[in-house]
Amino acid sequence: MPHPSLSCSPTDRATAWLRRRLGRAVVVSYAAALFLPGPGLWLRRDHTVPLGTPSGLPVSTAPLLLALVLFCAGLQVSVRELGRLVRRPTALVAGLALHLAIPLLVIPAVAFALSRSPDTDGGSGLVTATILIVAMPVAAGATVWTGKSDGDQPTMVGLVLASTLLSPLTIPLVIGALTPLLSDDYAKTLSTTAGTAHGGFALVGVVLPCAAGILCRLALPRTWRSRALAGTVPVSLVASLVLTYVNASGALGSFLASPRPLLFGAALLVAALVCLLSFAFGRAAARLLRLDAPAASSLTLACGMNNSSASAVLLTTTLPDKPHLLLPVLAYGLLQKTAANRVVATASRP
Repeated sequence: MPHPSLSCSPTDRATAWLRRRLGRAVVVSYAAALFLPGPGLWLRRDHTVPLGTPSGLPVSTAPLLLALVLFCAGLQVSVRELGRLVRRPTALVAGLALHLAIPLLVIPAVAFALSRSPDTDGGSGLVTATILIVAMPVAAGATVWTGKSDGDQPTMVGLVLASTLLSPLTIPLVIGALTPLLSDDYAKTLSTTAGTAHGGFALVGVVLPCAAGILCRLALPRTWRSRALAGTVPVSLVASLVLTYVNASGALGSFLASPRPLLFGAALLVAALVCLLSFAFGRAAARLLRLDAPAASSLTLACGMNNSSASAVLLTTTLPDKPHLLLPVLAYGLLQKTAANRVVATASRP
């Protein structure tokens, strides 16, 4: 049954058009990064905003875009709808438990497989990037896919919000548990990254923007809130696509400068394996718990869709000299949207 249109404004029509073609838009962002990386590389660099002081204010584009996406996600959260989760918390609790358990089940298998590869570091670089993918909270973009499949939106929003708010604790916990799988150099680097996540990144870069959006929704008068919500979705979609382009420009640019086909193939294979297993665990858990179709769809999406944009930003800030590690992150970002489209199509069948 088609969704009723609440508005026929050009902005709404353009937003609906982009939502339907979100997967293709992501591919276009990757292609732009491949063939026109210059603007993306410029945006990746730190810039200084003059504020009347000699040093000015240093600004980094990628964290700002990530904060904008998360702020928009928080602005769309209806606190009243979240009250339903208190009465039916099964999917929420299962989603949070799986969000912590899946990395501990999947990453050791990936590390074991890569240790048999001819890579000089036993695949530790790829494992490091993969750990940072699965340690991130549920992607805010998962709410878009839930809406397309008539999924349980309050459950999905609750999973995004809860995993985001818990991320200052869960990110270091997951990283610390999986660090022993890495070689000494990468283990030391990842331990430093865990300290960064615990010390500021997860709080400032992930939690605060989302919380600010929720508070703004509560504080805004009804009329202003409606206007703000009307522009939230297109702004979030565009910011997410620009962030994808900026991150891809760094990774694909370095790959083109020094092509490593084996690395590219390994990154794609690892990302595909982790993505497939994450969605499979979510679907199996939904069947085991006998959730209804909307809640099952939301749980499956939440298990497979991690905030790869946050992973890319954290990798860029903590490992700026290893842009090739962004390859599995970018591959996962594309594959999880492809898998989400499959889940949505399956859930929409009568």
